[in-house]
Amino acid sequence: MSQQESAVIVAVPEAEDAVAAWRARLDPAAERGVPAHITVLYPFLPPDQLDAEAVQLLAEGIGEVPAFDCALPRVRWFGSKVVWLDPDPAAPFRQLTAGVWRRFPQCNPYGGAHTELVPHLTIGDNASPSELADAERSVQALLPIHARVTHARLISRSTELGSWRTVHELPLGPPGD
Repeated sequence: MSQQESAVIVAVPEAEDAVAAWRARLDPAAERGVPAHITVLYPFLPPDQLDAEAVQLLAEGIGEVPAFDCALPRVRWFGSKVVWLDPDPAAPFRQLTAGVWRRFPQCNPYGGAHTELVPHLTIGDNASPSELADAERSVQALLPIHARVTHARLISRSTELGSWRTVHELPLGPPGD
């Protein structure tokens, strides 16, 4: 039996033209079928626990944050292993994570591996430094990217390549003033 898992993400289709080719080569999540995205909470619940009550709680957490516009104006690095896009503003993404995590405290972001949560859109992860630098230069030339964030997605997968799929689209709240 294959392992299954879920995640809550904000897909950023506006970034696909700039990052898709690089992600296909350098980001294992892309190979598994995850679109360009900013993670809200991963890992989330096992798919067999995604019942109507869990989805309702998740929707409430997502709905607390008003829809918003953001930009992806710069490329950043985590050490020398990960190149990523830095969203501006980052605060609404942190608010999404906080709202979901409050309702699902057993789901530590990134399994508790990081003490600071940094919203980001991964371009490449754990590839050669020269490939990552090439990706950085290429993507930087196409910035800024502007996006409107109105929904989050609950996605799930098995270990099969390309198996991530959208389980639910979850609307953010009405836009703020």
